[in-house]
Amino acid sequence: MFRRSEPVPFAFVAEADRFRSNVTPPPRERLGTAQMAARSLVGLTVVAGLVGSLLFGLPALQPHQAPAKSQQSQASEGR
Repeated sequence: MFRRSEPVPFAFVAEADRFRSNVTPPPRERLGTAQMAARSLVGLTVVAGLVGSLLFGLPALQPHQAPAKSQQSQASEGR
């Protein structure tokens, strides 16, 4: 850090650049069994939805190959 060249009337303003808190935050609460199961269920639902949409969407992304030649040949043979 850099030091201020101009005088500062309040010492805490000059020290604010390198201030570190000595107060530690409280520890996080542990998740209960129900909360952990609920989060897992939500995660599995999201993953299953993505996999399902991929499975249902892949046939739509395949290039459509119409059997046009076989239909034309059958139509011309029938005449």
